[in-house]
Amino acid sequence: MKTFTLKSRELSGQFTPEYFFDGLGVGGGNISPDLYWENAPKETKCFAITIYDPATQSGSGWWHWVVFNLPVEITSLQKGAGSISPELFPASAVSSLNDFGKTGYGGPVTIPGSGFHPYIITVHALSDFLALDRTANPALAGIMMNPLVLAKSSIISYLKV
Repeated sequence: MKTFTLKSRELSGQFTPEYFFDGLGVGGGNISPDLYWENAPKETKCFAITIYDPATQSGSGWWHWVVFNLPVEITSLQKGAGSISPELFPASAVSSLNDFGKTGYGGPVTIPGSGFHPYIITVHALSDFLALDRTANPALAGIMMNPLVLAKSSIISYLKV
């Protein structure tokens, strides 16, 4: 049996500065990673992608990217699609608010001395589209998405800062 799997051709091990956030004293490229996935359940109608850091100083984690309503025909995103190259992003997909208060990808932030951070990149196979727009915050998107999840797969990339 083939399992639902998320992969990246370029991101391996740890994030490099090209993926870091550009702001808050961090001078990164803020480029979203390339991602591709395979073997989604047959009932899948669309996909969502999230990037979450559970180890932030806030105590409640940090959502770096929440995108949903990726059509079932889309099984990959090119590098930069969620950040600097919107022409690579599917028109029907919604990139909602992240915890920076902006829409789209917000890369890792390197706060010196804060230790290892596990950035969890997850693709979610959903049974239906979300009736939300780009102003949805990560908590609302999660509440609406979780009952629709058929399968999910993650990559964890650590960063020591």
